[in-house]
Amino acid sequence: MKTARTILTGTPLIALPAFAAEGEFQTGITGVGPAKFLFTLAAALLLTLIFRSTANHLARFVSTKIGQWRIRSALAERSPDVLHDFILPGAYGGLAKIDHAILTAGGILCIQTKHYNGVVFGGEEEAQWTNVDGVKRRRFLNPLIQNEGRTRALKKVVPDVPVANLVIFTGKIEFTSPPADNVIHVSQLESYVAKYVFGPSKIDDWHAVWLTVNAAALTDDETRKDFQAQLGFS
Repeated sequence: MKTARTILTGTPLIALPAFAAEGEFQTGITGVGPAKFLFTLAAALLLTLIFRSTANHLARFVSTKIGQWRIRSALAERSPDVLHDFILPGAYGGLAKIDHAILTAGGILCIQTKHYNGVVFGGEEEAQWTNVDGVKRRRFLNPLIQNEGRTRALKKVVPDVPVANLVIFTGKIEFTSPPADNVIHVSQLESYVAKYVFGPSKIDDWHAVWLTVNAAALTDDETRKDFQAQLGFS
């Protein structure tokens, strides 16, 4: 004869603990299953974010290196007299770091490079320009103004020689409005150097000019440390 409690549940009382153990049925904050699931989900999301960030940094690093290689190759095609990544005393004190300088038939081009993708906009007189790449938006110093100081530092070394300010962008970029004539993409570099005319020049010995620039160029480790320290104070 079944008891009242046995009739209500339809299962003998002695079977209840076994039923609970077989299904590992747990709820609330003590549930191991949901906790593991949430932990796994959070770890997967974190790994995805880390991977995406790493991939973006790697892509930018590779793009920058390719851009630098393209600039160096294009300059080497136009002239044997090229200097890369050197430092000069600043025109108004301090130090000035120059990305590239090339001696042409009429003078020297002082070149600054910018490695960006996306859209770039900013006027010649604006202190800062803006780059929008997907959801990323960054502001940077107007490279024309920034490189003008470097151009003057180079001009101070060879005061009788024409020195021109040139800014080169690499990467897949678009300008929202036509940039200044001396702001170009790396794909335009060879034709720009080939066609650029400084105007009449009275320089007779270009070899001596380039020797002077080479003698003034600083590339030693101590100077680079001083330059980095200068950036830290700016």
